[in-house]
Amino acid sequence: MEFEGQYLTYQEYKGLGGTLDLMPFNLLEFEARRQIDIRTQSRLKDSENVPQEAKLCDNNLINSIMKYAENKLKTESNDIKSENTDGYSVSKITPDMIKDIVESHQSDINDIIRAYLLGVVYNGEHLMYCGVDKW
Repeated sequence: MEFEGQYLTYQEYKGLGGTLDLMPFNLLEFEARRQIDIRTQSRLKDSENVPQEAKLCDNNLINSIMKYAENKLKTESNDIKSENTDGYSVSKITPDMIKDIVESHQSDINDIIRAYLLGVVYNGEHLMYCGVDKW
């Protein structure tokens, strides 16, 4: 499977200290790029000269999504929240807790994108401009 149009190449990712193998990187970079495109109206799509801020944003999103996925896998494979061996009680993670985790991750994605891309001008247009004066 070919992954084209990446905002951050695998070599750049490795240069920033990335530890993923190529295929997991490609999949996570695709998701991170999709999140950026959603919030920038795809202004960077098919760009040959991606701004440094977008590359760093992509890297941070990859790391954030990877961390979230690892936590989700731990949650799905072991839904025990806490355990007490004295009186032996087990607390399970509820669906509401998982929903909160997902919602907090979306907030993290928004925060990362705003931190890196808000105010960045590319080809004479603000990347985050969405037709209103205030965010």
